[in-house]
Amino acid sequence: MAADTATLAGKLARAAPVLASANTPCDDPDALRTLRGRLGLSAGDFLVLFASPLADVPRLAREAAEVFPGITVIGCTTAGEITGAGYASREIVAIGFPRSLFVCDTILVRNLREVDNHDLSYRVLRARAELERREPGWQTEFAFTLIDGLSLAEDMLMGALAMTMGPVPIFGGSAGDDVAFTRAFVLHEGELLTDAAVVTLVRTRCRVKVFTLDHLSPTEAQMVVTGADPARRLVTEINAEPAGREYARILQKDPAQLDSMTFAAHPLLVRIGDTHHVRSIQRVNEDGHLVFHSAIAEGVVLTLARPEPIVAHLERELGRLAEGGAPASILGFDCMLRRIEAEQTQEVGALSRVLARHGVVGFNTYGEQFHATHVNQTLTGAAIYPPETEDQ
Repeated sequence: MAADTATLAGKLARAAPVLASANTPCDDPDALRTLRGRLGLSAGDFLVLFASPLADVPRLAREAAEVFPGITVIGCTTAGEITGAGYASREIVAIGFPRSLFVCDTILVRNLREVDNHDLSYRVLRARAELERREPGWQTEFAFTLIDGLSLAEDMLMGALAMTMGPVPIFGGSAGDDVAFTRAFVLHEGELLTDAAVVTLVRTRCRVKVFTLDHLSPTEAQMVVTGADPARRLVTEINAEPAGREYARILQKDPAQLDSMTFAAHPLLVRIGDTHHVRSIQRVNEDGHLVFHSAIAEGVVLTLARPEPIVAHLERELGRLAEGGAPASILGFDCMLRRIEAEQTQEVGALSRVLARHGVVGFNTYGEQFHATHVNQTLTGAAIYPPETEDQ
């Protein structure tokens, strides 16, 4: 029995991380050098920064090349951070991809509503070919995006990328601005940009599983969008009634009390094929209209969601990623609404312990991308497993 227990523990034990990670407070006067000392990166590695919007983000962009010579640095601002200890606030999280296991290339996409799909396809195919030339013996590819979360352009970008990525799995996260919804940035090799995205293509000798998970299931309560402005992700009417008031009526709440905690606790789902996807509400505007985090259109049927206990669900689903061997690292993009729900139910500590135990690092987003779809209220990311042998 003791031997069986030891064997099981060995299978479930997480290997040494394959991603280097470190964090420091956003008001650290020498943040990049602090992170450099903790990461131990060298020329040829690849670095991603997830920075609280309270950090001196322009300085991070300016000094990145000087502090990390020979290392490509990208990143974005956040609605919260995920460190090796779980959820954090007012931090700068740095995640390094060592050259011994990963080769990476980036594509900067400016002016998101004016993307030339043919040019984007050419750039993606060229980048993939270059990574294959550099490491022809490595067979695993994946990609991730960091995109201005206030651009309202995630759906268009992911649709364009899906046409050219072929079998390569892709996921992403929308840059945030805490809960201000004022201005979110992406960072690319010294430039700090809005209305932009960074697409990172990765080739690795590690096994990778790109995943998305949420703890929501549909109820019987449904409503129909009868008035909408899709370009602004705005719903003006539900069931031919003012949207905010009707949503509040269905929840049996006072419309004046609708806030981010209400939206986190009572999300809406839309059915696409056999799958329900979350369509989360960002806020109620001054006209009583509902502003959504994702695309929404007139005629869509929305279903009120029922949440499963979030801690138990996360433990179970991350545990499933460890079947056959635990990931060495998980790069996770976690919706801010999940964190708000955990704060409301006083489960942030418990959720943080689950994230830390499974090696999740990343940031809280204004939305997530999975394959061709922009989604909300999910944890989406890549589970990265150790290489089969050290001498591959």
